[in-house]
Amino acid sequence: MSFRIRGLDPAPFAHLYGLSDEALAEHGAERYIADRPNALPDRITMRDAESGEAMILLNHTYQTAKSPYFGTHAIFVKEGATETYEAVDEIPPVMAHRLLSLRGFDETHKIADGRVVEGRDAAETINEMFENPAIRYIHAHNAGHGCYSGLIERA
Repeated sequence: MSFRIRGLDPAPFAHLYGLSDEALAEHGAERYIADRPNALPDRITMRDAESGEAMILLNHTYQTAKSPYFGTHAIFVKEGATETYEAVDEIPPVMAHRLLSLRGFDETHKIADGRVVEGRDAAETINEMFENPAIRYIHAHNAGHGCYSGLIERA
């Protein structure tokens, strides 16, 4: 079974690009400059920031459904990002080297299955989860910090 992973649309974050640190703080956001590899995962391009790149840390509502699983959490977005990642049957670089929590949701937006898997092994687990017809979509989170990583849908 094929699956699709998309990064977030950059449009809702564009108003934050270029703001001063003080103005970002008014939005509950902070700017970070990447100082080492594999530390700041961008949710738009689905890759880790390179040293020297500016990232914005902010709260994001990743589960908007009216259910007990409504959820928000901190995420990073690359300041200035305009191109959204999208691929079929491919685990993006930002997920491939992390331990992931995969949460499969049903049509009522409740968790029907949950698994923890190494990112490099996630494709097989995603396909197994989608064998269950009740699973409508999967949310991936970084297992360590709990940050939302991405939406996975049937392709």
